[in-house]
Amino acid sequence: MQVIDSLPDLIDAITHPAALVELAVLAACLGLAWGVVRLARRDQSSGILFGERGFDGVLFPLLMLGLTLLARWLLVSRLHLAVLKLAVPILASLAIIRVVVRVLHVAFPKSLLVRTLERTVSWLVWIGLVLWLTDLLPMVLAEMESIRWHIAGSAVSLRSLVEGALSAMVVLVLMLWLSASIEARLMGADSLNLSVRKILANATRALLLLVGLLLALSAAGIPLGALSVFGGAAGVGIGLGLQKLAANYVSGFVILAERSLRIGDMVKVDNFEGRITDITTRYTLIRAANGRESIVPNELLVTQRVENSSLADPQVAMLTVVQVAYGTDLPALMPRLVAAVQAVPRVLTDPGPAVQLSQFAADGLELTVVFWIGDMQNGQGNVRSDVNLALLAELNAAGVDIPFPQRVIRPA
Repeated sequence: MQVIDSLPDLIDAITHPAALVELAVLAACLGLAWGVVRLARRDQSSGILFGERGFDGVLFPLLMLGLTLLARWLLVSRLHLAVLKLAVPILASLAIIRVVVRVLHVAFPKSLLVRTLERTVSWLVWIGLVLWLTDLLPMVLAEMESIRWHIAGSAVSLRSLVEGALSAMVVLVLMLWLSASIEARLMGADSLNLSVRKILANATRALLLLVGLLLALSAAGIPLGALSVFGGAAGVGIGLGLQKLAANYVSGFVILAERSLRIGDMVKVDNFEGRITDITTRYTLIRAANGRESIVPNELLVTQRVENSSLADPQVAMLTVVQVAYGTDLPALMPRLVAAVQAVPRVLTDPGPAVQLSQFAADGLELTVVFWIGDMQNGQGNVRSDVNLALLAELNAAGVDIPFPQRVIRPA
């Protein structure tokens, strides 16, 4: 349906006094939609429906479009509508753009390609709107229909290809929206272990994307029977060049299913030590105490040795060494050192610290102090420094000398 017959007709309709009533109704729809979003967003976090600030989510333009359609239906027999007729396609275009943008942003939050796709979708939607408003869209569609190719004995037009691509995009966006909603509910289920929630979310996304891809191909007019050829080619590709990628995906599901590594564990892989912050289907993200992050392929975590300090017991023993001079009264000093270490906040009382005479060194008696911590993710260097400062203060208070190397040079 054509919205306007010509630009002068649109100007006359907008400058008509009845347009003020339409503007007032449109403003009322805007205020009502914003109020509903504010009320519904009180107990909701950011996501597809509400976005980051409410008005940049999907719910606001959809509510605005629905209220405007309702107002136009109520006023169509009472007023000569112009503003509302023009507002409906604009709001519909805005809703389409917002749905695609928010779904892609939530489904692929760290992808650099998403920003390019967002701009592309926005330009296509606005260009289509302009063509529809100016009544040029039928002419463009007719020209696209006249451009044809013969593929495998069948005539295929440019219009059918574009419509199939748009249908496929709609199906994939809906599947991604459904996947993101299910993932949000799974990740918010505190009754399940985090690793279990992660594997369920990854499996759900993979399954829905597969179903969405099949539906998108059907919507685009591609017979699913033709996929057997591509399936064989994909099998050869996996066997030759994609085996590492496939191995990483399989290893990711194995890690999450066996729970050999969990989000939050302190691990050491290939001389890199840190806390696991995320386990995806392809790689595991490990963050060190100094802020550096390592992206480790999942296959490496399955095939090589990994030191996990949190798998069975989060308590970790740490050592520090100090020397005292020969002749020191060790039976009296060692309990005092134990008490000093025990006073450090992060040192555990069970098992408690211990001081052992480990070596008769060249310059003094070497004492090894063993203590345990239960929060390795908070760092090791800081607690070792606190323990060393406590030992130094206690040795100074007891008047015990810490020997240093001495050399005697005698003339020949």
